[in-house]
Parts: sequence; structure tokens; C-alpha cells
Amino acid sequence: MDLEKKAYPKVLVRPVVVITTISERGIPNAAPFSFNSPISFDPPLYGFSCNPAHDTWRNIQRNGEFVVNVVGKGLGELLHVLETDYPYEESELEHAGLTEEKAKRVKPPRIKEALAWIECKREHHVELGDHIWITGRVVEVAVKDEFWKDAGVIDVEKAKLLCHMGGEFFAVDMKEAKYKRAQ
Repeated sequence: MDLEKKAYPKVLVRPVVVITTISERGIPNAAPFSFNSPISFDPPLYGFSCNPAHDTWRNIQRNGEFVVNVVGKGLGELLHVLETDYPYEESELEHAGLTEEKAKRVKPPRIKEALAWIECKREHHVELGDHIWITGRVVEVAVKDEFWKDAGVIDVEKAKLLCHMGGEFFAVDMKEAKYKRAQ
């Protein structure tokens, strides 16, 4: 079956994160993203793809910082609120009833209800197609204790990480898989 070109992302299951930024006047912005990924261990880099018209990009251009909030199934019902196009400097966190929490090393807040946080400072950006790929240097990472496994990874069964498949389709309740390395 041939898919039209715009359908190709629906073939992949992508983790959903909510990026928080802050305006020059200190008003938080929050928006969900599923085109995102760690990029490098050394230096620690993280990237995501953003529509250049979004307030997220506007805020990052002005102050160069953002927080990646890792979300689970519990926040899934709020994504439609967070992706609403409110006027600039109208807080999506407030509309969604989410709690701002002070970040450790950047100005934008964390979302208290998130499972984990990755605090970043903009390293660089590049225009790719109809989006901007924003790369940030990771300056702080935290995971809620109840979602951290002894092996140093997120407990996916407990966390019920939210993954996007396309449109209004999401995947949750994924099971951990272990693969043995080929000898």
C-alpha cells in the first residue's frame, strides 16, 4: 500500500513530551511535541521539531531555554488544552490546571505532574522543511523516584508513557522488551 507523503510519521510510534518555555515577562508556555529525540551523549544534546510560528520557538529565540517534560497516560486528556492556540502570554498550564514547579538550572518551569524533566539551553537550530529543529544542551535531568528502575531506566509499565501515532491516535501501556546482543 502506498501512503501519501504526509502519512509517513503515522508509521512510527513517537514519545510525547510537553516543552515548557517562558516569555520575557515570565509567562510560561507549554506545548506537546512528538518529533523529538536525544541526539548525543557527549555533549548531552536533545532536539525537537517545532513549527516556526509557535510561541515555543518565539520564547526560545528570546531566552534560549526550555524544559522537556516527559508525560504519561495521566496527562493525555490534557493534550488538547496544551495544543490550543491561545493568545501569546496566555498560560496553557493555567488552562490545563497543571502545576508549575521551579526548574533547577533554567528559567522556564517544570510541570509538577510530569514523570521526568530534561532542562536544556539552546545550542543551535536549523530550518528543516516546514519546521525548525531546535537542539538544546542538557543541563539537568530528573525523574520521579517511583518511575525509576534500578537499572537506571524509566519503568515503562508503571509510567505508562504516552506515545503519538498520528492525529488523535496514541499508544500507552507498552511493555518493556529485552533483547540479547548478538555475539
